[in-house]
Amino acid sequence: MGANAKNSAAGELHSAAGAKRPRLPPLKSLLAFEAASRHGSFSQGAEELGVTPSAVSHQIQVLEDFLGVKLFQRHAGRATLTAEGRVYSRELEHAFRSIAEATKLVAPQSQQDHLVIASGPSFAAKWLQPRLSDFQNAHPDVRVRLSTLSTADDLDATRFDIAIAYALPRTTRHEVRPLLVERLRPLCSPALADALGLQTLRDLSRATLIHSTNAVTWTDYLRQLGLSDLRPANEFWLDRSSMAIDAAVSSQGIVLEGEILVEQELRDGTLIAPFDDETCSIVATSYYLVRPKGFRSGNQITAFEKWLQSALDDANLAKQRSAFDA
Repeated sequence: MGANAKNSAAGELHSAAGAKRPRLPPLKSLLAFEAASRHGSFSQGAEELGVTPSAVSHQIQVLEDFLGVKLFQRHAGRATLTAEGRVYSRELEHAFRSIAEATKLVAPQSQQDHLVIASGPSFAAKWLQPRLSDFQNAHPDVRVRLSTLSTADDLDATRFDIAIAYALPRTTRHEVRPLLVERLRPLCSPALADALGLQTLRDLSRATLIHSTNAVTWTDYLRQLGLSDLRPANEFWLDRSSMAIDAAVSSQGIVLEGEILVEQELRDGTLIAPFDDETCSIVATSYYLVRPKGFRSGNQITAFEKWLQSALDDANLAKQRSAFDA
């Protein structure tokens, strides 16, 4: 870029930065006028804004004084838009729509009819997304946005209304509470169990252990069961539970996993628990519910929390019934 072009660009930036912003009407007055004109009623506009009709009337008077024109004709206890009021209402409608679109672009959770959910990718893909239609059918007015978190540490850099984190997140910016206690145990394909002759946990020394980003690692698991000295034949690391589960189904090794993500595989028999469930499983709090501190609360957030807990409770009851029947 030549010197003249650079100077021209710098001059334009300086001019834009130094330009004086036009004098704008008070925002409260604009909000009052927009609500009253859209509803065609001071009282209905006041109800939407949570103020009194007299407060709306006062703000519109402030706006009329600022503009120097009448926006409403008041007569016999009624108010109708003037010609100037109709023009102003139409233009403000476009302006407010632009503000709403800009807000939605950078902060989708600020939209009252949107629910922004963040979740770990494996939980989102294998459990939550297939069930979200049940929530949406029960709450058709809520627009759901589901995004995934690579790690729990991503919470501080992610915008959301509510999040489901795998393992306890290290954060001081959010409210965190336990969501689900899981039973974790070794799982593998029936073919692999037969090929390795798996009977006791000591037989894991003949197997490939598949690692993923679990709340409980294989090292933690073996230590808790008094097998810290056990060394597997091989090990395989994957960064997603869903990938680790698929690898176990394909007989590539044994995965340490909770029941919530392997419902379908256990039901289909593509994965089995080769060892005694009671003595070879451990219990851990795997999932946590996270909400931003100071962010809005709403009926749709409360509704989703209740639905999520109910769906998890139903899934756990189904597992208990299946175990009892077996």
